[in-house]
Amino acid sequence: MDNTYFDRARPEVMTYPADIFVNQLGYRENEEKRAVMPFPCDSFSICDKEGKEVYKGEVTHFGYDENSGDDVYIADFSDFSEKGEYIVKCGDKKSVAFAIGNDIYNKAFDDTMKAFYYLRCGCELKKEHAGEYTHPVCHNSLATVWSEPDKKYEVSGGWHDAGDYGRYVTAGAVAVAHLLHSFMLFPKAYEGQRLNIPESDNGIPDVLNECKYELLWFLKMQREDGGVWHKCTTKLHAPFIMPECDKAELFLFDVSSMATADFAAVCALASRVYKPYDESFSDTLYKAAEKSYGWLMENPDFIGFKNPEGNNTGSYGEWNDRDNRYWAAAELYALTGEQKYHEDFIKYAGEINRTDLGYGSVGGFGSLSYMLCDREKNKYFSELIKKDFKEVAERFKEFSDTCGYGVAMPENHYCWAVI
Repeated sequence: MDNTYFDRARPEVMTYPADIFVNQLGYRENEEKRAVMPFPCDSFSICDKEGKEVYKGEVTHFGYDENSGDDVYIADFSDFSEKGEYIVKCGDKKSVAFAIGNDIYNKAFDDTMKAFYYLRCGCELKKEHAGEYTHPVCHNSLATVWSEPDKKYEVSGGWHDAGDYGRYVTAGAVAVAHLLHSFMLFPKAYEGQRLNIPESDNGIPDVLNECKYELLWFLKMQREDGGVWHKCTTKLHAPFIMPECDKAELFLFDVSSMATADFAAVCALASRVYKPYDESFSDTLYKAAEKSYGWLMENPDFIGFKNPEGNNTGSYGEWNDRDNRYWAAAELYALTGEQKYHEDFIKYAGEINRTDLGYGSVGGFGSLSYMLCDREKNKYFSELIKKDFKEVAERFKEFSDTCGYGVAMPENHYCWAVI
């Protein structure tokens, strides 16, 4: 056997396609391990780097997998737990190499978190932090208010969005919320994580250092009256160029109630998280959240967003803002305990999807913060939220159980993005 096949860091050395599907990151030692064969077979084996067979097992016929169109067979080797690198073989067919070990997801976790650093806008990415992905300062010119061209503001910073150089408050708020909730729920996962970003070793977890870079940009997107500009982009999507080469004029686009509510929500959430680490920043976020919530109270009607004529960057439009206001009310209540926010939360709770955690439907974030905070709860909606999340979990389990590849996705989620 050509042992270079086991060089998992160099996929270019593979000389034949994989016919057997495995988790290419690998498997934890004492957890479930399955391989999938989209062809008829009866048995399989596990081979080590030297080609030695170290495990043999029988294959079970799963049946027809509707989403892939494959007739699927499953090789379960969960009871094989020896640390090392292996392939699955079935006749003359082979999988790519994979590892077994309890640390196999560490690098993927660190790399995924570091990806946000590479998305930083408005600053130089230096070689000592970015390696080959270095680039000079980008997008640091003043931004013109699209509807008021005589007004210009400095709004550099934040993260580039989904493959373009635009910066969007609603999508960015959701990204920060996911990271902050993960930190709150699983703090031990971040203990000792050092991402080699400029702020590393400052006594604050790097996940919070990275989120702060985006949060500081959010603060620049808040107007004096508390309303929040929906996005900052150029007039058109940039061509396929490096960010520092994108010299087109930057624009600020009109305030939306969704952006303002999401801003209030994520600033209130972040205020709680940062308080033990940076009390001054926490207080700044608290005041900003209250200010934007005040704007929402003064503007109770839905103020949506769609691109004005002549602009083709992402719109992140929504049909209403009830879930956004629900999230904002939940976060301000969790932060302050003030009943006015609790009353607003209850007002919106019956109108929205209470479990969604996407950029276009954010009710799940409000539900999480409400259920996990130490404030007094409304018993009816607390039980309803628990029921909602349980039903969603069971539905995704059903998707996974009925998919030959174990994927917890319905057919209509195989698309560019799911909101």
